[in-house]
Amino acid sequence: MTPITAQQTILLVDDSNEDFEVTKRAFLRARMANPIHRCVDGEDALDYLLRRGEYADPSSSPRPGIIMLDLNMPGTDGREVLKVIKTDMLLKKIPVIVLTTSSADRDIEECYNDGANSYIVKPVDIDGFMDAIRRLRDYWFEVVVVPEVSS
Repeated sequence: MTPITAQQTILLVDDSNEDFEVTKRAFLRARMANPIHRCVDGEDALDYLLRRGEYADPSSSPRPGIIMLDLNMPGTDGREVLKVIKTDMLLKKIPVIVLTTSSADRDIEECYNDGANSYIVKPVDIDGFMDAIRRLRDYWFEVVVVPEVSS
């Protein structure tokens, strides 16, 4: 068991360019030095995680230390991605943080039932979002220990 390290990739699955840029800035402000790999939709995320297509070479798709997953994306959405991750023997130990605008009780319940490790509703204001990312860093990168994930 080890903490998530600054060398481990953060997989950020989000179709919004604006949300991606804000999240990246928040990571920098929170002094998170982790490499970030962005997937723009659920199918791209599954290709990355399952090492298919352009990600078939493991060196192009390092196992993330943590996955930050938006729910509402066109095509394969975050709910489907979460189900695949948490039923795959090689992936299910990777912490998945749902980071979304949805505060619907049904979404929250469904995500936890499907194995989400955290569910964060994106704050509307930038200061609230920056604070949420700092707290995320403090908890997931400084407090929590996670099991080793197979390469």
